[in-house]
Amino acid sequence: MCLGVPMKIISKVGDDVVAEVDGVKKEANVMLLGEDVAVGDYVIIHAGFAISRLDEEYAEETIRLMREVFSDEDMA
Repeated sequence: MCLGVPMKIISKVGDDVVAEVDGVKKEANVMLLGEDVAVGDYVIIHAGFAISRLDEEYAEETIRLMREVFSDEDMA
């Protein structure tokens, strides 16, 4: 199963960005979004590409829920 992960853009050069969540940084490309993406924006990263832009509140809630789900898996 593939999973798109919400991440915050922390740097941008052209269409290339570095995005971060929970201290994990990933390089990605934002050319698929076709809109102006800036440092501080939240995006869904999948297979090295930003595939969707997210509202900050929605992104943070999604990240919180993902943490909860994955921490429950550690207990199994």
